[in-house]
Amino acid sequence: MIGRFLFVYIVYGLVAHENAQIHSGATSQTVEKIRADGFPAETHSVTTSDGYILEMHRIPHGREAVDSDVKRPVVFLMHGLMGASNQYIMLGANNSFAYNLADEGFDVWMGNARGNSYSRKHITLDPDHNTQRLQFFDFTFEEIGIHDLPAMIDYALNYTESSQLHYIGHSQGGTVFLVLTSLMPQYNSKIASAHLLAGVGYQAYFPNEMLSELAVDVDSIYALATAMGIVELYPDLFLSQSRTNGFRMSDYCTGNLEQKHMCDLFGIGQILRNSSSAAQEFTPSGASLKQVAHYGQNIRDKLFRRYHFGTESNQVQYGLAEPPPYNLSLISCKVTMHYSMNDTLLDEKDVLTMVEDMPNAIARRVARESFDHSDYVTALDAKELVTDFIINDIKNTLIDGAPGSASKTFLTTYLSLCSLIMIFISSTKVFCF
Repeated sequence: MIGRFLFVYIVYGLVAHENAQIHSGATSQTVEKIRADGFPAETHSVTTSDGYILEMHRIPHGREAVDSDVKRPVVFLMHGLMGASNQYIMLGANNSFAYNLADEGFDVWMGNARGNSYSRKHITLDPDHNTQRLQFFDFTFEEIGIHDLPAMIDYALNYTESSQLHYIGHSQGGTVFLVLTSLMPQYNSKIASAHLLAGVGYQAYFPNEMLSELAVDVDSIYALATAMGIVELYPDLFLSQSRTNGFRMSDYCTGNLEQKHMCDLFGIGQILRNSSSAAQEFTPSGASLKQVAHYGQNIRDKLFRRYHFGTESNQVQYGLAEPPPYNLSLISCKVTMHYSMNDTLLDEKDVLTMVEDMPNAIARRVARESFDHSDYVTALDAKELVTDFIINDIKNTLIDGAPGSASKTFLTTYLSLCSLIMIFISSTKVFCF
């Protein structure tokens, strides 16, 4: 029975957030694919305050850029659990989120969280060493929020000599943003706008009954797993062998009845029906089992709070018997929470409550009723339903006074002046563009 629990939690990490590495031939890398799709690409490395070495990928401009050296507004994309930067380029040159942003005049940066296949490095710890790997993978999504995001955001801002950027995060990419801006509110001033795509936070109304039942035993499951030395989901060796052997999620979902059931439970079947062939061929990108355990605790407790170490350890860590919740009222930057009605991991009521608790947030429901948790990065109609809205919104948000990001305040003032002129000089034609 415990084995079944472990299997389900691993599948939860694999499929529930439905973010993964593309399998293209053998070992397709993000930068290689970007260049093959006709865009410029760069690789950047940054070290966190606690020693993790993270790889970032950049698309500095689009395919038709006249002046490649002009300063552009910075957009930072963050993947979900078990994902990587390439989740934003899997739909090809004309439909992928990152490419659309680059072609619209933005300087696009894509992060990779600690523990995934691009950021599986540390200044002293070896993730493949028998004992050091236990320390390397001893992190939850909170460490990604308070260590990884600050390092990557600061690097991108310093490199581009910008003071603000636009943030886009899918699933866990939304979770870690909420963690960062609530625990380190000074980072709100560095965010011009944030768009969270199925950003998981509050879980009072978590919609998946089966996972809710399993979450009751999350602490014992995690304790048993770590005692067995299981701390990493889909380690690099597995990924390498999977790619060599041509492993695809579409193959998994045509396996035995239990596998088919798990795919239906987590909505993977919808990916296979509604996404491009490239998005169907993927392998997971790796993560810490403790990340999944943290989500499991919050599902069990119906809260969005810090990791529960146990009463005594909580006293040492927090000075409290119970872990404190993340205080969303401290998130002062502009936030748009995108959600859908067919999401099996995020309920509308939780989204609306989060929006109420943030002083400058709005909620936006995706129009297609069948839109699921993964569709933001895998569905062919995501550009029409989500991406185009976000591009228009960030174009209308002032960021460093850079070209291509008009200020709403300026535009409103300009149109008002035009109206006044038309009223007082009725005989003169005034054109407002």
